[in-house]
Order: sequence, then C-alpha cells, then structure tokens
Amino acid sequence: MSQQHGQSSSRGFAAMDQKQQRAIASMGGKAAHEKGTAHEFSSEEARAAGRKGGASVSQNREHMAAIGRKGGAAVSQNRGHMAQIGRKGGESRGDGQGGAPGEGESEREGEQGGSTAQRADQQRHEAN
Repeated sequence: MSQQHGQSSSRGFAAMDQKQQRAIASMGGKAAHEKGTAHEFSSEEARAAGRKGGASVSQNREHMAAIGRKGGAAVSQNRGHMAQIGRKGGESRGDGQGGAPGEGESEREGEQGGSTAQRADQQRHEAN
C-alpha cells in the first residue's frame, strides 16, 4: 500500500515521540563508544568546526542583524553599563565638539553620560 503526499505513517522511528527517539539514539551512541568506533573531537578539530560554522552563519546578514538588535536591546537594559559607556563618551569628547572643555566649563559639565533625567537629578543634587 503506497502513501499519498501529506499523510504520515504510524510506524517507524519518525513516528515515535521525541523521548523514545532520544532513548534509541542514546543507546546507539553508547554502543559506538563501547565498540571504540565513536569519533571524539580533539580541541583543534572542535575549534575548526566552530570557525566553519561561524563563517557560515555570519554570511546571513539578516540573521546577524537580528542578533545585533537582540544583544543591543539586552545590554541597554543594564543601566550601570550604559552609564559607563556615557561617561567614556563624555571623557573622549570633552565639550561635545571633539575638544577639551572650554573656559569656565567644569569637567562635569563637559560630560553628557546618562539620560536627560539622570543629568537633571545630578544637577539638582549638586545644587543642594
């Protein structure tokens, strides 16, 4: 009896639930190790495989962009980290024009780290 497209069989490995499939695959892996025919990667082989996979994945620009957006969103939730980035940016920029703070301008005023609300809180704190 032939199967028509779209119908699945109720027999065989593919028809088993995932737990059963894993159990059978595990037995096969254990048997290969006991027999001595299982391949175990050396650290150099593993490194080479990782490089090959990384090079392949990095060709997909949409995927890499999605990873970057996800990472950027995650790191931006860390307020301490973002404040540190802001402080570094303020130190390297000086007055915001690429130079050192101008006359009469303190080092603190030259920095623009943190959010507008954070700077306002800092200014209120310094005034009191």
